[in-house]
Amino acid sequence: MFRRRESVPFSFVAEAERFRSNVTPPPRERASVSQLAGRSLVGLTLVAGFAGSLLFGVPALSTDQSPSHGQRSEASQQR
Repeated sequence: MFRRRESVPFSFVAEAERFRSNVTPPPRERASVSQLAGRSLVGLTLVAGFAGSLLFGVPALSTDQSPSHGQRSEASQQR
């Protein structure tokens, strides 16, 4: 069998990693005040949601406390 001179079938694929463009992309637009406020409100809402779920979820998952009410029916109390 013969071997190819190129390590890949197409030479432009091998040259793609070495190619540098001389065209600079346009500068990014700065976010407006309303966009920054909206992003911060979304972030605060997410953090408050996680904190609330921890606040209500952790005590509900704990098993070391016995329930304050007994599971007695009214029929068993009258006997």
